[in-house]
Amino acid sequence: MEAHLTVGRAAELAGVTVRTLHHYDRIGLVRPSARTAAGYRAYAAGDVERLREVLAYRRLGFGLREIADLVDDPATDAVARLRRLRALTLEQRDRADAMARAIERELEARAMGVRTTPEEQLRVFGAQLYDAIGSAYPATRRTDPRIAARIWEALGDARTVLNVGAGTGSYEPPDREVTAVEPSAVMRAQRPEGAARCVAASAESLPFADGSFDAAMAVSTVHHWPDAVAGLREMRRVARRVVVFTYDASAPGWLERFWLTRDYLPEFADLLVGWPSLADLTQAIGGRAEPVLVPWDCADGFFEAHWRRPEAYLEDEVRRAVSVWTRVGPEAEQRAVGLLREDLATGRWAERNRDLAALDAAELGLRLLVA
Repeated sequence: MEAHLTVGRAAELAGVTVRTLHHYDRIGLVRPSARTAAGYRAYAAGDVERLREVLAYRRLGFGLREIADLVDDPATDAVARLRRLRALTLEQRDRADAMARAIERELEARAMGVRTTPEEQLRVFGAQLYDAIGSAYPATRRTDPRIAARIWEALGDARTVLNVGAGTGSYEPPDREVTAVEPSAVMRAQRPEGAARCVAASAESLPFADGSFDAAMAVSTVHHWPDAVAGLREMRRVARRVVVFTYDASAPGWLERFWLTRDYLPEFADLLVGWPSLADLTQAIGGRAEPVLVPWDCADGFFEAHWRRPEAYLEDEVRRAVSVWTRVGPEAEQRAVGLLREDLATGRWAERNRDLAALDAAELGLRLLVA
């Protein structure tokens, strides 16, 4: 093995130009720190490791300034940085898979004579799910104080908290030291000024050492993880306490408990095929599950939030901030919204659901997992 790599040899191996490496040198991103026997500047082992990270981030689409912050992050070591790179690479793979699925749905729709609108095509093609729906979050996805109180109480005396799948930062406790993890660049960009430090990584590969935090929390995000059980185990690895706000799709008759999935959107069941049972999710963190009732005036516009305000589901802004509608596809969405609009106009919805008017909160399958 060569003890050091010359700039030319490094460029050849990495498939980049010497000019690129010289530019990295000039801006202080990667500087060759060694000399060959002939006196030429060369990359030592540590330089090569740094160069490998820089090139990996470039191929993932990161800008040079953002890369500099990532490779110089004092809170991570070499192993943590490799884990982060692995998570980002897997995210890119998932993004490509999502694009392939979107193209497949488009082909199927065209075969049936259904044409999606230009807006729908641009919303899903090539985009990660949260990249597609994330821009609508600030308008409708706000922290509900009653749900927040349950989550923050479950955190107990934890002072350091990891928020996994943090999104724009809803439900992050203001009186604790929070570190956020969020894979979507769109969501990270919408975090408010002064929000907790946010790391680009996935739940299944958290770039932190064992026991790094007092508690780890995840709110309305587990259903988006490629491997929910693996992500929950990672949360348990890095924290002594785990709090997860999620959904139970394993109870008998679960699809019938909400009128929207029962009467208008049965395709919701297809989204949760293969989804782990509540027992599996709870076992992954070694904890318990507690029901969370949805208040009738819930401030957080998640899928079930408008159970006593059905007109809200007719609003495009409301639907765009909920992943379910993107995932079922435009044909199912248009059919469901059309039927609901008709039933609201004729009074059929009110007749079917007349008992809801007397309820202040509803049990719709939301659960708080605590360990």
